[in-house]
Amino acid sequence: MKNVVYEAIKKVLVQDFILESPKDKNLAHFATPLAFSLAKELKKNPKLIAEELALKFDKSFYFESVEAVNGYLNFKLSRAFLNSVATEALKDPSSFCKGEKKDKSFLLEFVSANPTGPLHIGHARGAIFGDTLSRLAKYLGYKFDTEYYVNDAGNQIYLLGLSVLLAVKEHCLVQEVDYPEEYYRGAYIVDLAKEAFENFDKSFFTEENIENLATWAKDKMLILIKKTLEETGIKIDSFVSEKSYYKDLEATLQDLKNHHGIYEKEGKIWLASSTKGDEKDRVILREDKSGTYLAADIVYHRDKMSRGYDECINIWGADHHGYIPRMKAAMEFLGFDSTKLKIILAQMVSLLKDGEPYKMSKRAGNFILMQEVLDEIGSDALRFIFLSKKCDTHLEFDVSELKKEDSSNPVFYINYAHARINQVFAKSKKSVEDILEADFSNLSEEALNLLFESLNLNAILNDAFQTQSLQKIPDYLKALAASFHKFYNENKVIGSQNEQSLLKLFAVVALSIRTALGIMGIKAKDKMEH
Repeated sequence: MKNVVYEAIKKVLVQDFILESPKDKNLAHFATPLAFSLAKELKKNPKLIAEELALKFDKSFYFESVEAVNGYLNFKLSRAFLNSVATEALKDPSSFCKGEKKDKSFLLEFVSANPTGPLHIGHARGAIFGDTLSRLAKYLGYKFDTEYYVNDAGNQIYLLGLSVLLAVKEHCLVQEVDYPEEYYRGAYIVDLAKEAFENFDKSFFTEENIENLATWAKDKMLILIKKTLEETGIKIDSFVSEKSYYKDLEATLQDLKNHHGIYEKEGKIWLASSTKGDEKDRVILREDKSGTYLAADIVYHRDKMSRGYDECINIWGADHHGYIPRMKAAMEFLGFDSTKLKIILAQMVSLLKDGEPYKMSKRAGNFILMQEVLDEIGSDALRFIFLSKKCDTHLEFDVSELKKEDSSNPVFYINYAHARINQVFAKSKKSVEDILEADFSNLSEEALNLLFESLNLNAILNDAFQTQSLQKIPDYLKALAASFHKFYNENKVIGSQNEQSLLKLFAVVALSIRTALGIMGIKAKDKMEH
């Protein structure tokens, strides 16, 4: 809708401008501060310029009024235009706010948790944000592929195998063992050990088979990780192996060398990242010529950046902040435009239950499992709350609040609005098809503002994607639900003179709620069950 309005205004103004949506819809549905930007050029008062611009607009299908107010040009949309947009949306609900196919392509790498244990609640934030960003991008018409980079090589995988081996010796072979501090602990390691003991002969559990045991345990962990992601509604297009990139290490190092990106010192190979803005140079190969984690990561990113995407996005934990300059430096040495590599940092999460810190998982040993929180509050509540704040800000929430059946629980409150509308249609004994021909000629200003709010979803979605501020979608839903509940409580619908028109308005509200929740990976409830 906003794009249509913009084009209608541009035909008259014959220039580009900013189109805003004022908070007070009684004042205007849209406004532009164009007069202020023209004031210097024209050497005139913005108020006078706005008044002159307003005179250019004759009565049209799109606008009920165009007025100059304190230098702003204010636009109130016509009932006829709002009705046409509403009718079109209700006739083809699956296309509501959907974008045209676009040329720009993206590759998102997210989650990428080490397959050495179950997903914890910190992983959940980036996972839910990434999945929703993907859903939103595809809905708006972008080519958007997703990937999970599996760290299936290196010391952490060896330690997984060693940890399982020690657990087998302790719990299955009943031997005394000492667990060094850095080894993996928790009930999940014991479970892996018991399953391994059932699958392999006793003779298998020796030092020589640690790598084989590690590979087996890693595969088991990946199955568990995928299960948790699936239960949260998270879909990832492809899983790629760190180990598979080792064959390209030599070629990558040669590329870096050709571009003066690496050098040898103290028997190690260093990335000259300080010349590209990093605080210091970084080791790529150790003295024994084994690659650091950075080495494999550079090879992987070299592959990603060469696949032809317009933008590669990574979602990393906030503790990876210092990793950004060295990775961008490596890409620049390899001849890529590092601005096409975008990093989103997911900040920490603090979980409470009844006001107290949420207990650490006995199964995991020292962190809160994503699966346990998922089992307690469900996928819908988990997804909503993790999207309710900007990804790079700290998030704290109390799981008990998300079980309440009142307005303090936003998931309940929004679903209740959708269910209420279904209930009203059931009482009216009418379907959406029955009220398509209704118009809005007699609706109040308050009803029209609610209609505008519902039809403005596309602008919210585009803004959320462009700024990658996904919290704008749940913010929109909370505001829309509040507007709807207020209107519902103050106005009679069934049996009123405007019953048909109000039902049509309610159908649009429900469609907006359903669409926005769907993009968030949440199915709107038709009925509230206690």
